[in-house]
Amino acid sequence: MYLLYEEDGGFKAGTIITDNDSSLQVDSQHGKRVKVKAITVMLRFDAPNPTEFMDAAHAVRDDADTDFLWEVAGSEEFGFADLAREYFGHAPTPPEAAGILMRLHEAPMHFYKKGRGRYKPAPPESLAAAKAGVERKKREAEQLAHYVAELTAFRLPPELTDHLDILLYAPDKNRLEWKAVDDAGKATGLTPVKLLDRCGAIPSSHDYHLGAFLREHFPRGTGFGDAHELPDPPTLPLADVRAFSMDDAATTEIDDAFSVTPLDNGNWRVGIHIAVPALGIPPGSALDEIAARRLSTVYYPGGKITMLPDGAIHHYTLGETHTCPALSMYVEVSNGDWKVLSQETRLEQVHIAANLRHETLEAHFHTGSIADDSVDYPFKRELDLLWHFSGALEAARGKTPDPNLPQRPDYNFKVENDRVSITDRARGNPIDRVVSELMIYANSEWGRWLAETDTMALYRTQQNGKVKMSTKPAPHAGLGVAQYTWASSPLRRYVDLVNQRQLVALAQGVAPPYAPKSEVLYIALRDFELAYDAYNDFQRRMERYWCLRWFTQENVTDINAAVIKENLVRLDGLPFVTRVPSLPELPPGSRVNLAVDGVDLFDVELLCTFRQRIDVAPAADEPVTP
Repeated sequence: MYLLYEEDGGFKAGTIITDNDSSLQVDSQHGKRVKVKAITVMLRFDAPNPTEFMDAAHAVRDDADTDFLWEVAGSEEFGFADLAREYFGHAPTPPEAAGILMRLHEAPMHFYKKGRGRYKPAPPESLAAAKAGVERKKREAEQLAHYVAELTAFRLPPELTDHLDILLYAPDKNRLEWKAVDDAGKATGLTPVKLLDRCGAIPSSHDYHLGAFLREHFPRGTGFGDAHELPDPPTLPLADVRAFSMDDAATTEIDDAFSVTPLDNGNWRVGIHIAVPALGIPPGSALDEIAARRLSTVYYPGGKITMLPDGAIHHYTLGETHTCPALSMYVEVSNGDWKVLSQETRLEQVHIAANLRHETLEAHFHTGSIADDSVDYPFKRELDLLWHFSGALEAARGKTPDPNLPQRPDYNFKVENDRVSITDRARGNPIDRVVSELMIYANSEWGRWLAETDTMALYRTQQNGKVKMSTKPAPHAGLGVAQYTWASSPLRRYVDLVNQRQLVALAQGVAPPYAPKSEVLYIALRDFELAYDAYNDFQRRMERYWCLRWFTQENVTDINAAVIKENLVRLDGLPFVTRVPSLPELPPGSRVNLAVDGVDLFDVELLCTFRQRIDVAPAADEPVTP
């Protein structure tokens, strides 16, 4: 006696050896002894043998038309043998019954399984929908194959053009377009981005990185729409000073300027003048909402995205030859020892005599010219005094740099016509020291004023090595001050604009716009920290990108570097740190020469290999690596 049984989603035939109530011992058609549960037995027969039986059943299955079976079956539940009798018009032979069972089993779209050997025809509407789905999948499979063929040949199918933004920055793994890119990437060994680049889908690697940033942080675009016009600044007292600013040539948001006035008692009055956009951008206004969304100006080599529209910047920037509203801190400084004797804050108008630019000022105002009275240049007397005063402020903070310790340089990036120049700029040069020390002083003292008057504000603190924003005054260990608030860049940072509103209210003797525990300030603090970190990360990434562009632009084939630790090195003359897998074990600080093997502008990585150590001379009998 033989049987047909179900196993692992299919059917098998075998010879019965022993037959128990709940299970049987069976020799399969391939001669293997197996245990078969009685509940899985579909059919028992005495002829033909299992091999012939399965061949005949498969022939019946292949000949049976599924659609015709569905029409014959009607609408009620049935057993497979009953349908076989209806289909053949006679009592079915075992192979005929088995063949119909196999066809039913392999047509779940037409027949729903209801039990052992029992099925129910699918409703017409369900069958129609299922067939449409099958047809759709077939078309999609053909379309997918076409896309993959084009992509692996490095041609971009026109149908993918409208989906590039999603494919590059927010891939949906369920979409056909992504599946095609993913499959083609695996076939070519390329990442999706590099594959699309090979297909000409990315205008430039720079646009790719900028696009990723804009999509995440500026989903509404970088335009300002119909920003409201600003009211004219209020009439304020005119200060009797000649102020000047110090910024690089590309700066349009000039937040700060300085003045130096001799006093009758022989001392000096130093003025720190800050632009006052708070006078024209009240909380909750259209421009305030724009600034609160952007939170800061974004800087990157060759471009920037301003926090405020050009009209607002033009209204309040401390532009040359203009008389501008300013929040001014005046500091009386003793002559000779440069000590602070008194200070006060005023809201006033200030005439800006000049916007001095770093590019020209650095050639005149440097440590050599300060001591040389024979050298003359604009605002020399004022700059000399500010140099000495800034040194006294630096010493008072306990932050005077050790001249014996090397200073890591800062770097300037200039991008013009898709070419980059990268120049180093020593930290602590006179311009930087004057501006930074006066800004630290003003922000620290304004922070103290806000704290002493219990006026809510946003502070910058550093304790235990961690820098963070806070609504409570606390020391900034890195700067060496008891409290520090950002209020000197209100055209460029939203935190500064918020704090300036509080300071302006104190200067005017009115209630500050933000009450203690203001929810608006807590939200601004949280959002600003996240945005500021993201903007700085983007700037660093784009500086790293332009360093790589410099390598290709200048055809650099080797470069020197200093070992930081393990295989991590810092390149000479560039703000660039990278890993060198081939670097041997060397002590930190070791100097090495590296071969430049290539650059990856999408992953923003430098590919290089170790050539030789260059800070030690080779022994007389040691060959020098060429």
